[in-house]
Amino acid sequence: MDLLKLQNGSDVRGVALEGVAGESVNLTPEVAGRIARAFAAWLARRDDRPVEGLRISLGRDPRLSGKALADGVSRALLPLGVEVWDYGLASTPAMFMSTLLEEMDGAIMITASHLPWNRNGMKFFSRSGGLEKSDIREILEEAGNGETTAPASRPGQLHHKDFLKEYAAWLVQYIRTAAADPTDPDHPLRGTRILVDAGNGSGGFFASQVLEPLGAETTGSLFLDPDGHFPNHAPNPEDPQALEALSAAVKEHHADLGIIFDTDVDRAALIGRDGSPINRNALIALVAAVVLEKYPATWIVTDSITSEGLTDFIERQLGGHHHRYRRGYRNVINEAIRLNQEGKECHLAIETSGHAAMKENHWLDDGAYLVSFLLTRMARLRREGRHLEDLIATLQHPAEEKELRIRILAEDFAGYGNRVLEELKAYAARKEGWTLVEPNYEGVRVSCDARHGDGWFLLRLSLHDPVLPLNLESNHPGGVKVMARALAGFLGQYDRLDARSVQDFLKG
Repeated sequence: MDLLKLQNGSDVRGVALEGVAGESVNLTPEVAGRIARAFAAWLARRDDRPVEGLRISLGRDPRLSGKALADGVSRALLPLGVEVWDYGLASTPAMFMSTLLEEMDGAIMITASHLPWNRNGMKFFSRSGGLEKSDIREILEEAGNGETTAPASRPGQLHHKDFLKEYAAWLVQYIRTAAADPTDPDHPLRGTRILVDAGNGSGGFFASQVLEPLGAETTGSLFLDPDGHFPNHAPNPEDPQALEALSAAVKEHHADLGIIFDTDVDRAALIGRDGSPINRNALIALVAAVVLEKYPATWIVTDSITSEGLTDFIERQLGGHHHRYRRGYRNVINEAIRLNQEGKECHLAIETSGHAAMKENHWLDDGAYLVSFLLTRMARLRREGRHLEDLIATLQHPAEEKELRIRILAEDFAGYGNRVLEELKAYAARKEGWTLVEPNYEGVRVSCDARHGDGWFLLRLSLHDPVLPLNLESNHPGGVKVMARALAGFLGQYDRLDARSVQDFLKG
């Protein structure tokens, strides 16, 4: 079996359960064990020490296959002399924090984020942070080559611990300290109603173990109980059904804020007091506003599909620097780290998907920490009679926005897609009313003048799939279709593109 097929960027992803037509199981407990053994060997090489005696923590989200995979990992590691700490239900960020708070040498999180119930995966951490794509490739290659680490003279022990409770207590103390409420220091959120939608993932702890100890009322929260069937909606802050469900709950209960987490709590989105989503560009703007209060003139790294209104908000209104980079949470994090090494102070790397990492939190993409960071500002604003939404009242929103996905039918989809992009770049450079946006780090981004759509579009190659995603935004109603119509003419010359999504949109 080619284990490299399980690589998904800096994660491992696979099918763990039968039950979906056309999807055969390729991530079994035995395969997870082989990958875990290779991870232990990687850790030992990295730290120049034996595998025997390593301390590795192990957590999982509520997926139906999670316990079996975790048991497979434990069975594989214990004979090598590894001390395994099984945390049971956990969040991905908590697993990294175990390397700092519990002095673990490494951590494994069994999760497939927001993917369907039959999928699962593995994420890995050392004390330096999450592993890179090249590290995952090395581990999978070693796992695919068979066992290379001999059993230890004495097997390791399996320990059990509810670390999520300790991680929650750490967040509570962080909020109490940063909120600095002189009248009620232990309960800076007293008098607020804050609702959580955990989507039946791992994030339900945030309501009972973080918000309530801080004084918030959480009655009206949704889907806090872990359930690997995910029966209510996809545990995904970008899912329209999730946004609609929590929006309705916020309005019904007159809540001050709503919080949506993904399955493993490394992403988040918010619902404002009026039931409006604070996600994508609005979430980035809100976090940027608080970050720039704390770290004036800092750089903010985002992914490639953020809006021109966000750039104006960060740079002209807040006095920061907006660095629009590539999609992929490791890409934006690594670019933020690179900027700091270059001497450009950067404190935030954030994707429109809700992945956000801060320099002050070890560049860890942690949805719970992100929300905690904002809650400290919310607590201080309340003492002034203000609200979080006030911080982004002047953010310019587009009149229209649309994302379309254009399938690539060629066998070498990456080569074909890159050819389309290169030829689009040349075409855009000479087309009236279009201006190539530079610098640009992913795909082809074009600004269109008032007569040609009054907005921008970005065509790029998907990170993993044979797809060219097309994002369009316009400042005027009807502008998106003007741009899409012009693009349809260009795309029509490629016989290995399935651009029906564009044609269907233009007909609608």
